[in-house]
Amino acid sequence: MVRFLSDEWIAALDAAATSDEALGALSAGLHLVVEQEVTGSPWGDVRFHVVVDHGQVHVRPGPAPDPLIRFSQDYATAAAIATGTGSAQRAFMAGRLRVGGDLRVLLDHVGTFEQLQDVFAAVRSEVVVEEAG
Repeated sequence: MVRFLSDEWIAALDAAATSDEALGALSAGLHLVVEQEVTGSPWGDVRFHVVVDHGQVHVRPGPAPDPLIRFSQDYATAAAIATGTGSAQRAFMAGRLRVGGDLRVLLDHVGTFEQLQDVFAAVRSEVVVEEAG
């Protein structure tokens, strides 16, 4: 089991992303960086980012140097999305997930983002979410 937002959790996401051949094929001609910000976690605000670089996909801790897209949400929303009990689409429509940056990239590469979510689903069964203070 891995604690949500821990370095081990980020490493598990990275391992899943780097080993998925379909994700590599979908992202072969793509370069982008997506930053995630989670506010109000038991450990304070947490940032991590996804780097898609021409077929190589990595998940890294910390803020991104120059993200094309930024997502920001509170801890409860992020935990629900990460465990599959909530969806990013519903959170966005409810105003709990904020999106910034070049939104055309999301629309132009929806297949890549859907595959990334499928890849991350493998980590969901291993996630332990702690209560926010």
